[in-house]
Amino acid sequence: MGAFEIHGGKKLKGEVVPQGAKNEALQILCAVLLTGDEVIIENIPNIIDVNKLINLLQALGVKVQKLDKGKYSFKADNVNVEYLISDDFKKRGAGLRGSIMILGPLLARFGKGYMPKPGGDKIGRRRLDTHFIGFQKLGAKFNYDSDNSFYKAEAQKLKGCYIHLDEASVTGTANVVMASVLAEGETTIYNAACEPYLQQLCKMLNSMGAKISGIGSNLLKIEGVEKLKGCKHKVLPDMIEIGSFIGLAAMTQSEITIKNVSWENLGIIPEVFRKLGIKLERREDDIFIPAQKSYEIETFIDGSIMTIADAPWPGFTPDLLSIILVVATQARGSVLIHQKMFESRLFFVDKLIDMGAQIILCDPHRATVIGLDRKSDLRGISMTSPDIRAGVSLLIAALSATGKSVIHNIEQIDRGYEDIDIRLNNLGADIRRV
Repeated sequence: MGAFEIHGGKKLKGEVVPQGAKNEALQILCAVLLTGDEVIIENIPNIIDVNKLINLLQALGVKVQKLDKGKYSFKADNVNVEYLISDDFKKRGAGLRGSIMILGPLLARFGKGYMPKPGGDKIGRRRLDTHFIGFQKLGAKFNYDSDNSFYKAEAQKLKGCYIHLDEASVTGTANVVMASVLAEGETTIYNAACEPYLQQLCKMLNSMGAKISGIGSNLLKIEGVEKLKGCKHKVLPDMIEIGSFIGLAAMTQSEITIKNVSWENLGIIPEVFRKLGIKLERREDDIFIPAQKSYEIETFIDGSIMTIADAPWPGFTPDLLSIILVVATQARGSVLIHQKMFESRLFFVDKLIDMGAQIILCDPHRATVIGLDRKSDLRGISMTSPDIRAGVSLLIAALSATGKSVIHNIEQIDRGYEDIDIRLNNLGADIRRV
């Protein structure tokens, strides 16, 4: 297990370019299975989760060629469906939650999709019912082998239908959309997720010959086609990383410019950081964050304590609540953080409390942060990263803290952030990989 040794208290300065979006890349990569033609994808992040999925596609028989940094060619003209019942597949699939999204394309094109219970962050229950209920409504037969934790979905030919998703799951919507594009007839998906990354998937599928309307809304209509062709696609910049850099600048009193952020796809993210008192400016498609000695959390109009909660898009993404919580520890004022979607994601606050933060963990979903207003610095400690987003939040806390911090299990951070130590060191941080 690797670790980061961080010497905190340094002000950073400079420009940083966000990586390609992890959550989009995982969807887009699964979509290459829908055609035997060549698909070229740009701006793919070089991170553990994405690389695992690329390796899994190769093991399935997809021809993969690296054309340039972050640019790959994929050709799924000779997929080995029998690989799905191999021990190697069970091992690879179980190590990556994003692998669940190969099911829809495989089911649509080959009539069968198998999957071991996928892994991923340990942030509470992350049920898969939405995926399989959608497949069943399209006509697939579903079976779960509880002894081996193995899912099976099979169908001779999927047929379009009306589907009202029981939750606006991003991966669930993506899986059902990919299954529907080759189904017979029209499929209507209501309560669909509408995140920018899901919109990107739909736009890519349309460029391949799919007929999807309602993109960007929670009501999608899909007219099935017999075959899809190849395409070229570019992955958006990662909004979670962009939010992480905004929080980092505020916590370390640094002047940072985030380049090429695709502002129109950030939704309310900039506004939520402004509610914490953080100044940021849009400069064409860049975000400039000036160095701030202090920032004050707003209250509601009636003077009551600010609450920041996650919600399906266009609400605030749950992946940034950990960052918001850390940034609030040095603000002036108090805020209630309400993590509605995952019940174990706030448990990392015990490390922040050990660093000197004033946080009351009300229950698994809510934490009240009383800002220190920089009257006392966080102090460096030794800690362990429990998941991707908490790991980066702890890294931001450590960079603002006095003294040395050590973060263990940084493989969790590497799963979602490309060369994060190198890029932050280029801004003036002192992070050593040990």
